[in-house]
Amino acid sequence: MPKLDGSAILIADDDEPIRDLLRDILEPEGATIRLVGSGQEALAAIEADEPDVAILDVRMPPPDGLTVLQMLRMKGIDLPVLIITAQDSSTMTIDAIQRGAYDYLSKPFNTDEILHTVQRAVEHRRLTRRVLALERQVTQDPRDILIGRSGAMQQVYKLIGRVAGSDATVLITGESGTGKELVAQVLHRSSNRRNGPFIAVNCAALPETLLESELFGHEKGSFTGAMAQRKGRFEQAAKGTIFLDEIGEVSPTTQKKLLRVLQERIFERVGGNAPLKADVRVLAATNRDLPEEARNGTFREDLYYRLNVVNIQMPSLRDCKDDIPILIDHFLHKHQLNDATPARITEAALALLMDQEWPGNVRQLENTIERAVVLAQGGLIGPEHLLLGEGSSVREQILDGALARLIGGTDDLPTIVTNIRRRLIVLAIERTHGDLIAAARLLGISPIELGQG
Repeated sequence: MPKLDGSAILIADDDEPIRDLLRDILEPEGATIRLVGSGQEALAAIEADEPDVAILDVRMPPPDGLTVLQMLRMKGIDLPVLIITAQDSSTMTIDAIQRGAYDYLSKPFNTDEILHTVQRAVEHRRLTRRVLALERQVTQDPRDILIGRSGAMQQVYKLIGRVAGSDATVLITGESGTGKELVAQVLHRSSNRRNGPFIAVNCAALPETLLESELFGHEKGSFTGAMAQRKGRFEQAAKGTIFLDEIGEVSPTTQKKLLRVLQERIFERVGGNAPLKADVRVLAATNRDLPEEARNGTFREDLYYRLNVVNIQMPSLRDCKDDIPILIDHFLHKHQLNDATPARITEAALALLMDQEWPGNVRQLENTIERAVVLAQGGLIGPEHLLLGEGSSVREQILDGALARLIGGTDDLPTIVTNIRRRLIVLAIERTHGDLIAAARLLGISPIELGQG
């Protein structure tokens, strides 16, 4: 990989041969170079599209390089700046560094020195960005992991706010992919148990023979392979929160033991007799209809009522379509490639995403965006990068979306058909470069019908 692969570098010098020389040195190493001839042009270029590194000549049409450097720092723009100088003096060097220059380059240039210095500046820029990203993660409110401003999500936030401070058992329901575990995490982080552990158990991922031991632990020798005593998840979650995901998949035997924990707040390890205190808050989640299963006898009714002290129903993405744009923006930043600028999305691609039903909800949307970022190589995402649906092409999906928007308008069907026909005729004429006979042939109609469109 070239040393400066993907780096954007601005070179500001009023001496054209110097600009060209620096470009010829840096461009073959993979850098994208922008050349300007004055301090004013340099300021405008940096403010419009901040590069990774700026190389500024000390003496150029005003403002000079050191003044530009000072103005950038006053504006809070902290990119690495290399100063070009023909005066290899300690005074000039000290002045440049004091004003915030990353380093300086002395004329005449040494090619290896230029490459080494610019490479160090680029790496400094990348490390700075990583540090800033980590600082944002650290300073971000740990509860801010739910994305959405729709009315349905606002109701979820309000309910979380009302119950987070209590130890009440909460049952989180909703379709797969709606973010039930995120709600559990927010409940824990907003509770009085926030300094204790948050232990999540996927009840559907373990067979019945292992789930009981996973939840309650076991004593040495209690079954084949139990070579030592093991603490279960309820013990590990002491003073904190245990989250039982996919609670509807638990067997009747384990349901009975969970009911005892919720009723009496005690349990025993598998193979043990000593009762242990369950000092935990219990959160559970399911995408199944537990009231219906309780009526059918496949889920204990008494356990359901113990779990459902408070119910938080997560809305589907179909009910929160206004949240799709901000979710997309969040996922574009989350899945940006390396240290590059986050990918962007075209209006056509956004419209196509807005028209989807999203049976997999937010999880499906995130997977779609992550895949699109990779396919677009971190650049501009168009409909062709989305790969939505099976058995239909992207072109068909775009057409379906466009027709859905037309039908959702105020026009009647004859007006819609007329507008579509007229647009197809215009597109055919453009495709055939004004040849009306060829356009009619392309559409499968006569030239007379073409004229009537």
